[in-house]
Amino acid sequence: MPKMIVSIDGVVIKEVQLTKDRTTLGRRPYNDIVIDNLAVSGEHAVLQLSGNEVYLEDLNSTNGTYVNGKAVKKQLLQNNDTVEIGKYKIKFINEAPGATFDKTVIMKAGMVPPQVAKPPAAPVGAAASAGAAPAAAPAHPEPVAASIKVLSGAAAGREVPLVKVVTTIGKPGVAVAAITKRSHGFVVAHVEGSNKPTLNGNAIGPEPVTLKNGDMLELAGTQMQFLQAT
Repeated sequence: MPKMIVSIDGVVIKEVQLTKDRTTLGRRPYNDIVIDNLAVSGEHAVLQLSGNEVYLEDLNSTNGTYVNGKAVKKQLLQNNDTVEIGKYKIKFINEAPGATFDKTVIMKAGMVPPQVAKPPAAPVGAAASAGAAPAAAPAHPEPVAASIKVLSGAAAGREVPLVKVVTTIGKPGVAVAAITKRSHGFVVAHVEGSNKPTLNGNAIGPEPVTLKNGDMLELAGTQMQFLQAT
């Protein structure tokens, strides 16, 4: 099933499956894909599903719609095309039979990577010398454990482990933020809603902000604390 992966500055903020014949995209809350940013028109573009094909059409938006860096009015999307609207990048994924796609594999958290065929074993005594130590595997840093602890409201005392690559928090239509796991730690960004979340009393915008252990978040009237093991 075709889908759109919305990101800004490399941070994935939402993933939308294209299940309807017509999927609208824009700033207004009644759109199927809502991007709350002034660079996005109220009714910016529409995605039309026809069989396994998806057409993107710009709805005379103020700032235009781009596919792979080129302005378009209406275009048939190919697998892995990148739609650009303002600072937002929306990756089109369509791996349905008959759709055009390359060999890029999209991995989600929890998925088991495909098995790679092992090369045949070398004959005994062929290349290895007796007693030679095997090459050490490259070291990979272990992910740092982190969580969000709710301090106020009905869920006060609840602790939510940040185990996914992207964890969204808040109330849709009011205020939503995304916490993204990166190699160096965690970042938070405002996703949607007129009420911007705050970090240690400062408003958070769409630009990702690095989180530190003990940071205080407030979102839609709920206070939370970011906790990260050291």
